[in-house]
Amino acid sequence: MISGHDRRILLRTGAIASIGMLILIPLQIAVFVLYPPPAEALQWFELFSSNRLLALIELDLLYIIDNTLVSLVYLALYVLLKEKSKGVMLIALLLGLLGIAAYYSSNPAFEMMEAHKAWAAAATDAERTQWLTIANMLLLQINGSAFITYYILNGACLILISLVLMNREGYKRIGIIGLISGILMSIPSPFGILGMICALLSLIPWMLFLILLLRPFWKG
Repeated sequence: MISGHDRRILLRTGAIASIGMLILIPLQIAVFVLYPPPAEALQWFELFSSNRLLALIELDLLYIIDNTLVSLVYLALYVLLKEKSKGVMLIALLLGLLGIAAYYSSNPAFEMMEAHKAWAAAATDAERTQWLTIANMLLLQINGSAFITYYILNGACLILISLVLMNREGYKRIGIIGLISGILMSIPSPFGILGMICALLSLIPWMLFLILLLRPFWKG
């Protein structure tokens, strides 16, 4: 059992996390537009040499923070909706958290930073070539199995949550918006042009979804 006081804390934490994401998402988009990510390992190392913080942001440092906030929103949604459908919400929460854990394992930001340090300190061309090869392998990891798993599991999580919202009085509109975002999110961004389009389009209903949740989260 969750006490009334704990329930309010968890729901308001979800509201604060939602606000955090509403700030971070446009910020990350702006960074990518102004500073398109490098395509090759050597270019990444050059970026780390000139601006380490920007390199980490380009490697989705903000997205790591964003996904931590997402986990708090999922928890708040579970607290908000568990009386309506506890079983479905437990499944949704599990899928969402597994997906976020998969994302963490797919992100090589700090591994790239360490590889850059080793490359910069290398004494021979052969050693530098070795570290460039390692960096290229890390770049393959970005859009690999763990990242695709993250997309699909979080899409499924959001779809389940949205279906519960649609069946709760006063939450149908929020549920429909969440369902649209969840369906778009279910097509991973590495899946060609379609994946990229769906990934970008999913952000519009996702941000609106977060905005509409602020009131029920804060009211508790």
